[in-house]
Amino acid sequence: MTRLQRLIRIGWVFCRYRLDTFLPIAELPTPLKLFFLLAPWHLFPQPKLSRGDRLRLALEELGPVFVKFGQILSTRRDLLPDDMAESLRQLQDRVPPFSGERAQAIIEQSLGAPVSECFTEFSQQPMASASVAQVHAATLPNGQQVVVKVIRPGIEKVIRQDLALMYLMAGLLERYWSEGRRLHPVDVVADYDATIHDELDLQREAANASQLRRNFDGSSLIYIPAIDWDYTRKSVLVMERIHGIPVADVAALTAAGVDLKVLAEKGVEIFFTQVFRDSFFHADMHPGNIFVDASNPRDPKYIAIDFGIVGTLAPDDQSYLARNLLAFFRRDYRQVAELHIQSGWVPPDTRVNEFEAAIRTVCEPIFERPLKDISFGHFLLRLFQTARRFNMEVQPQLVLLQKTLLNVEGLGRQLYPDLDLWSTAQPFLETWMRRRLGPGTLFKTLQSHLPAWLEQSPDMPQLVHDALLELRNHGTDDHRQAQWQAQLDDRQRQQDRRWRRTTAALVLTGLALASTQVDLLAVAQDLPAYGWGLIAVAAWLVARPAPR
Repeated sequence: MTRLQRLIRIGWVFCRYRLDTFLPIAELPTPLKLFFLLAPWHLFPQPKLSRGDRLRLALEELGPVFVKFGQILSTRRDLLPDDMAESLRQLQDRVPPFSGERAQAIIEQSLGAPVSECFTEFSQQPMASASVAQVHAATLPNGQQVVVKVIRPGIEKVIRQDLALMYLMAGLLERYWSEGRRLHPVDVVADYDATIHDELDLQREAANASQLRRNFDGSSLIYIPAIDWDYTRKSVLVMERIHGIPVADVAALTAAGVDLKVLAEKGVEIFFTQVFRDSFFHADMHPGNIFVDASNPRDPKYIAIDFGIVGTLAPDDQSYLARNLLAFFRRDYRQVAELHIQSGWVPPDTRVNEFEAAIRTVCEPIFERPLKDISFGHFLLRLFQTARRFNMEVQPQLVLLQKTLLNVEGLGRQLYPDLDLWSTAQPFLETWMRRRLGPGTLFKTLQSHLPAWLEQSPDMPQLVHDALLELRNHGTDDHRQAQWQAQLDDRQRQQDRRWRRTTAALVLTGLALASTQVDLLAVAQDLPAYGWGLIAVAAWLVARPAPR
């Protein structure tokens, strides 16, 4: 299909489902307003469907690229009304498979060898077909059963065409819609652009799977299938074949005697372990990608597949997120408001008292109900609606996290309706915060930053010297001299801070070793251990500001 044909097809679907009613026509410039008011889609009757269903059906008719975009968009409760988001959650990758002969040709081209040489058995009948790839069963020469994932032919060209149109529409919305600048529709499309292109590289997916497998090696929570790197390329992925019960098949799980309460709680633990322990999480945990190993029904284990979408969080985002959640658990709305401002999630000039009162208004009615009856998804929705009043900008780094959390909660409640996600999460977060502030983290921080501090410190005297020369060369101009004096003072303060940090780090390292010996001797003699107190006092004495 040519670009013109694709554009005509999209225009036809746009007209058929009257998607023009979603546009902020009143806010457009007069020429565009006249165009939309006189456009030919007014000749089409408006379908007798809700707006959410009209959008969902239009995306399904436009094909897999738009379906996947709609799936991601369904998690953006800050962009869509609740009814539309709920309709988009029903989107499924019901994509017809491409021929097995075509799949075999792609495999042979990628591996540079006939399928018969790579596998003793290969089924041309696909096991499953999705928007980006489809999967075939096979057997390796060593007898191991595997699945072979193959990228859908021609999908890259379709993606490029559709993304170009999405960028065009997002640019118009950002320019002419009053909410456009705050919600960053262009950034939303850019995030989707990166996500779907990551899914087109199966070597990247294989690397994600290997990382998750290492993170949960020997775990009783989840099993990650092994990747066969000898047969994995950009367009082909070969992975250990797993056998389990689909997590959405509650009847089969019940028949197998699986403890659904344990299974649901393990799902929550897996999520928080990935986010806070590893900062690397499977971000596409919908029911189609999750199976259950029921060989031990009292202690069931999850099995995950499809690792094309993963998420990460920076240490600062991890910390702010954990502190926000703990503050919510404790109903400390003041801290929630302050954390949002400190993290830059809302503008710095936001009035803390007003923001705190708004958050309290949202949260108190929710917390008056039993925790097990509180939907985290509904809670996030209300919070986003509140933050919108205070110009809270979209946080791209949290989008995948929100999507994954909603998937985990929905899955958990499907398995065990009385799941109390809050009480399951709180102990985990408190333990994580204690470890983050503990002595082990202190040593890791010192080990990580000490080389940089030592490397940068010798440069500071030269920077100060250069500033003095520049100040002298500028003569006696009072204004310029005042500016350079301010810069000089700032550089001097930086030098003082760097030297104090470096000296403190060296002293702390030595004292840590000494205090460890002191603590060991004290424990051996059944005496109190004071080593860490010695370190704290010494650090304060060394790192405190010098008297002026």
